[in-house]
Amino acid sequence: MSEANNKGYMGSHLREYGMIMALVAIVFFFTVIVRATIDVDFLSAQNITNLFLQNSYVIIMALGMLLVIVAGHIDLSVGSVVGFTGAVAAVLTVNLGWPVIAVIPTCLIVGGLIGAAQGYWVAFWRIPSFIVTLAGMLVFRGLTLWLLNGQNIGPFPKSFQALSTGFLPDLFGDADQVALGMERLNGTGLLIVLIAAVVVIWTGWQKRQRDASFGITPEPTTVFWIRNAIVAGALIFVGYKLAIFRGLPNVLMVLAVLTVIYAFFTEQTTSGRRIYALGGNEKAAKLSGIKTERLVFFCFVNMGVLAALAGMIVAARLNSSTPKAGVGFELDVIAAVFIGGASMTGGSGKIVGVVVGALIMGVMNNGMSILGIGIDYQQVIKGLVLLAAVIFDVYNKSK
Repeated sequence: MSEANNKGYMGSHLREYGMIMALVAIVFFFTVIVRATIDVDFLSAQNITNLFLQNSYVIIMALGMLLVIVAGHIDLSVGSVVGFTGAVAAVLTVNLGWPVIAVIPTCLIVGGLIGAAQGYWVAFWRIPSFIVTLAGMLVFRGLTLWLLNGQNIGPFPKSFQALSTGFLPDLFGDADQVALGMERLNGTGLLIVLIAAVVVIWTGWQKRQRDASFGITPEPTTVFWIRNAIVAGALIFVGYKLAIFRGLPNVLMVLAVLTVIYAFFTEQTTSGRRIYALGGNEKAAKLSGIKTERLVFFCFVNMGVLAALAGMIVAARLNSSTPKAGVGFELDVIAAVFIGGASMTGGSGKIVGVVVGALIMGVMNNGMSILGIGIDYQQVIKGLVLLAAVIFDVYNKSK
């Protein structure tokens, strides 16, 4: 394919590729600045591990928030649901002595019921989601304070803490043994990452071939190999860094599995495509026979379950449930979705884009914290980045 066609394809997919390039540029910027300013390796194994541990809840909830926003709605209550389900987990685990194997599904069910309660009013009574979830944000923040009696509850047992702070064991030996020079090497983690890199390239090539067979203009060969080289290289680099530290965090494995499931659901299933049709034009979707109310209801139930999972991970990381857990989380989650390419009007957005958007937010938070930038300036910068992403989306649509 000619260079002109390459440029034309890149121009028509500017948002998709722009996010990847932006993430690479931001990582490169902080790597250079942090090294020059305080002589610290921004891409050290420990910092990469912390990056995933600190931002896992954002990515998990962003997956669900994407479906809600694609369907043309919003959920402002996720931060409060995180705090409430974390409090439920603490009461059941610490106060009542429930086993972790029973606490986890119970909290997920609680989150699903919360999503169902809010989704019912939005889907079947057509009350604006902004109002319903704003009410939910206040209600569940108050219930969290009531359940905890204004105090922290903890610590959690080690099995519960493993949700956030645990690492995948090395099946090929003791990760604490010296296996590569002076560094430890978790063979299982490195093997998983290598397989993931191969799978990413293989599935991308299969999709490219499938598009060509259906007469869809495929991604230019040059663009395909450059993009996949960047993604595979990043995966292998991060995997190696994690392997020489403590291996792959449990929460990273959860994120990977959820990302694959939701990417498959949104791109390969009828229900996933119907959610996009609903967000694009609800009346047309309804006239075509799509049960729009059920889809909206499902999106909110799904959001509640993911918020509950995030709540348990946050509680496990803090090793206690606190009344202030989850405060402001909804802002980071919504920002990650919009930065990742979702449209304000619904009907568009991709799971991979949301993950990249959440990583951009996470890298910015991590880099600015290392540099000692105050929380006041951090909020200003994140707000400007979000505004720029939305303006970019509106500008592209106007063209």
